[in-house]
Formats: sequence, C-alpha cells, structure tokens
Amino acid sequence: VLRKRKNANTTTPHNLPLAVLGAGILWFGWFGFNVGSALSLNDVAMIAFVNTNTAAAAGIVGWILVEWFLNKKPTMLGAISGALAGLVAITPACGFVTPFVSILIGFIGGAICFWAIFSLKAKLGYDDALDAFGLHGIGGTWGAIATGLFATTSVNPAGANGLFYGDVSLLWKQIIAIIATYLFVAVVTYIIIKCVSIFMPIRVSDDEEA
Repeated sequence: VLRKRKNANTTTPHNLPLAVLGAGILWFGWFGFNVGSALSLNDVAMIAFVNTNTAAAAGIVGWILVEWFLNKKPTMLGAISGALAGLVAITPACGFVTPFVSILIGFIGGAICFWAIFSLKAKLGYDDALDAFGLHGIGGTWGAIATGLFATTSVNPAGANGLFYGDVSLLWKQIIAIIATYLFVAVVTYIIIKCVSIFMPIRVSDDEEA
C-alpha cells in the first residue's frame, strides 16, 4: 500500500552499540511479557521464564551458524537478531513446552528468520525497513506451529497435547489461528491505512524522503 522506499540500500544500523543495548533491554522486558502472562508466580510461570531465556540463547546460535556458513562471518547484528527471533518463536509456546523443546524452537526460529530476511524478502521483493515480517511474522508463525507440535499437559495441565504427544487437533487449531491472524491483520491494516489517508498523506514527498 505504501510502496517501496526510493532508496532502501542501507540495511545496517547506524549505531550498533545502541542496537545491542536495545536488544538487551528487549530480552529483559520479554520476561515480563511471557512470564507475566501467567498472572501468578507459579510452576508454569517459572517454565515460561526458563523457556524464554533458553529459546533466545538458542536463537542466537541458530542464526549465527547459518550466517557463518553462508556469509563466512558471524556478526553482532546477527546475534541480536537471532535472540529476537528466538524470543518471538517461543512466545506462543513458552508456557506449554519443556525446556529442551525451547532449545529446538529457538534454534530453528533463528535459522528460519535468517532465511526469511535474506532469501524470502529478496524473492518476494517487499520493502521491510525493520524486518518486522521476517522476524515477527515468520518467527511467530513458526512458534505457533511449534506449539501445535510440542505442547504437553505435563508442563501445563490447563493446555493440550500437541502432535508429538499424541493429539493432532491442536496443530490444526494452530494452523487455522495462523491463517485467521494473517487475514485479519492484512484486512484491518489496509482499512486503517485507507482511513488515515482521508485525513493526511500516508507517504512523504520525494524531497522529504531524500
């Protein structure tokens, strides 16, 4: 709807130390986001705490290994991107899976988010300044699918068992939820942008952009 930027060649942060600081603050805040969802300091909250931290660390490893293999050089920007990928991926599952599974979810999340940003984005040709879709979109989609695969009532009796624990129904519910979310977000965002465009421009002028 907005169309691409005129000059979107610069993809690196202008201040990497501040980006690292921001990632650290985000990692810290994510504990409140995931653990606080339990609304109590109980066993499930503690599992969510461990899973959140573990998946973020595993996300770094997953991203860095792929980056190292393909680009021959790991980067600090890649490390913090991998941490974010792990955090996003574990969020749907943090209170429903074992700590060992959180390693798998975070590791795979880091790897597939790297693929989404450096391969999928190039193939589809969309402009995403902050790689929000590559990290949050793809990472969140993987996390929702992983919940349907690895969730177990041994971690959270109030939850359900996933595919690898004998019940395929949760996976189908997760897939339906993913599709519904994509459709809802796309349609409602389009409507919001069109409403905003009635009152103000949604795109800056060429001079302002330059």
